[in-house]
Amino acid sequence: MTLVVDRLGKRYGDTPVFSGVSLAVEPGEFVAIVGESGVGKSSLLNCLAGLDDWSEGTVTHDGVDLGRLDDTQRAHWRREHLGFVFQAFHVLPHLDVAQNVGLPLLLLGRPDAARVQQMLDAVGLGDLGARLPAELSGGQLQRVAIARALVHRPGLLLADEPTGNLDPTTAAQVLDVLRRQAAGSGAALVLVTHSPTAASRAQRVLRLTASGLQQA
Repeated sequence: MTLVVDRLGKRYGDTPVFSGVSLAVEPGEFVAIVGESGVGKSSLLNCLAGLDDWSEGTVTHDGVDLGRLDDTQRAHWRREHLGFVFQAFHVLPHLDVAQNVGLPLLLLGRPDAARVQQMLDAVGLGDLGARLPAELSGGQLQRVAIARALVHRPGLLLADEPTGNLDPTTAAQVLDVLRRQAAGSGAALVLVTHSPTAASRAQRVLRLTASGLQQA
């Protein structure tokens, strides 16, 4: 799924967050967005996901203009086409690992235990499906989040500081899994990060400033 962002801008009242953001990401491509704290990286990612509104410009995924969708239509679009990996994992503590990973399929009405196990195997957690999140390390929880984000084969994968809570060795392992699984599924991957090490794994690195995106 191709992501096309054209002259996107966002303001809070009269205060600009970013403006003039243009970007195209092809299926299977990995793009990292870096920038100073407070420049609006997470806000931009939320716009790309249709979670936040924007003030000008367009966000289009595979020909679908998110600006033309209402809240319900955006939610249905995200459920079908988007995977999101958060820094804070956002796993559900009362569900076991397999249930957390399988949740997107359940919401789509397509439960598939074999697909869940396939994703757990792919991220190195094949024998941990019955464990609760409280029994896992931070690195393992982030792998659960990656498996959950990819289990329904989304065309677009967004990752917001996915290694920010991890030690360097675990962060490198998680990035390897994220990059490998996104490429294998053909998902367009957009990562926002403060980490030069994380950004260096991408095919392209762009810097977000108040006036738009520039080659880093």
